Amino acid sequence: MTRGRAPGARAVARLLGLALLAGASATACGDPSGHDTARSPSPSASASATPPEELCTRIVAHWSREVLDSGTYGDYQSMGLSNGQYEILRNVVDAARAEKKRQGADAADALIDREAHAGCVDWYRSGGPGEGPWQ
Repeated sequence: MTRGRAPGARAVARLLGLALLAGASATACGDPSGHDTARSPSPSASASATPPEELCTRIVAHWSREVLDSGTYGDYQSMGLSNGQYEILRNVVDAARAEKKRQGADAADALIDREAHAGCVDWYRSGGPGEGPWQ
């Protein structure tokens, strides 16, 4: 499977920032009718929320492919990752490099998806990010 060049760190950071702003705006605004929407969210709003494990999986898989393609790691903060997500990324990339040598790029690509998902699910099952912003 051949993938096109993914957006750079600035584009990803910009998109994440816009998503955070949109989410904050949607939750910070009250209902003009005077109803407290924070206490009684609509079913469609809660049903469309993306679980943190899925967001983690997406960003870890994205940066794992970038690192595998470039051969170099960047700063986890510039990638928009926490320290825990960066640790998952390092494990995924190590496994993907070995898989790429054994089975080729397509196998490494599939492994990235599986391992990023498994790592993020495990991380959030055990509590996810801690108190500090670096965790």
